[in-house]
Amino acid sequence: MTDNRTKVSVLMVCLGRSPMAEAVLKSEITKNESINSKFDIQVDSAGTGAYHEGEEADDRTIAVCKKHGINADSIARAVNKNDFTKFDYILAMDQSNLQTLINRQPSSSKSEISLFGSFSPSIPTNQQGLSKTKAEAISDPYYGGRDGFEISFKKCQEFSKGFLDYLERQ
Repeated sequence: MTDNRTKVSVLMVCLGRSPMAEAVLKSEITKNESINSKFDIQVDSAGTGAYHEGEEADDRTIAVCKKHGINADSIARAVNKNDFTKFDYILAMDQSNLQTLINRQPSSSKSEISLFGSFSPSIPTNQQGLSKTKAEAISDPYYGGRDGFEISFKKCQEFSKGFLDYLERQ
């Protein structure tokens, strides 16, 4: 049997939030029958820095995801040159990481680079989509308490749903 679904690859990028974003997007994909019937979506995550390369996600990320029935089991790695040709979409969690990606983007890149928050429900649907300016950031909860990770989780859910809606509209 031939798989006629459109292949889509997505890389979530930041300095610590991306494993949660990856896990949540994968979960939202799994729950969305319409998306699954049309798309074969591969999701990964990476950091603009290699501070935690080879390590699991932050314990608080793992705990918050687990609380919501989601497995956050990715191993940290740094963004590399090949990512810009491998992934269709590279979604940054904030403006700083977006700028780092833009600065590193080779001329051979096929990736659409955008802020993940450009798929926020606070942005009117007709204005949602790939944007480098009109977006909501996911604040870095790393130096705060668990509440910040819950807020990040909720935003990841909202933005994931918005991104999947965007794919369906294309």
